[in-house]
Amino acid sequence: MNAKIKVLVADDQRLVRAGFRSILEDEDDLEVVGEAGDGEEAVAKCRALRPDVVLLDIRMPGVDGLEAARRIAADPRLGDVKVVILTTFDLDEYVYGALRAGATGFLVKDTEPEELVRAVRVAHRGEALISPSVTRRLIAEFAGRVKAPGASPRLNALTAREREVMELVAAGLSNDEIAARLVLSPATSKTHVSRIMTKLDVRDRSQLVVLAYESGMVRPGWLSGE
Repeated sequence: MNAKIKVLVADDQRLVRAGFRSILEDEDDLEVVGEAGDGEEAVAKCRALRPDVVLLDIRMPGVDGLEAARRIAADPRLGDVKVVILTTFDLDEYVYGALRAGATGFLVKDTEPEELVRAVRVAHRGEALISPSVTRRLIAEFAGRVKAPGASPRLNALTAREREVMELVAAGLSNDEIAARLVLSPATSKTHVSRIMTKLDVRDRSQLVVLAYESGMVRPGWLSGE
């Protein structure tokens, strides 16, 4: 039997935490290992409990979810922890900041229970952004509002094929979808993505997406012709 996916739920509302716990623990492969009522407690419990996924409310008293996401992403001991931001609105400038800080993706709090469960599993696999179309829209919305770093010299380290793969990651495609589009095996696609993240020194696919937009590698709607 495979080990269960360990989840930490961080939200300042006890009823919200209880609701999420109930939904997640109904699943045989998920286990809620702890709860936190603010960002500081969330970071401390991540260090103590080493969850696979932390559901992190963006708006909490004291240390908010954005700062907590930054601290988790900056801690090398927590490199395997996937951060999923919980927000009331699907376009929130704070969520964009969290994606830049290293969060895996985000989820609207009034999502359906099955979507919450799926999101945790997807985040744990690290195969694709959560709600990729909404995440891309959010990045497109806010990327132009911040002082972007422009073209990154790090991109010069990528091969032509790796740049192709990164562009498709930025479009929200999963490893299997990238493999189908480029006529590769899924394993080869996954290897390309891993090498790109290593070369660019990013911890997650979401940071690849942000870097792709901010460097001008891709622009909103380039793949779909929006």
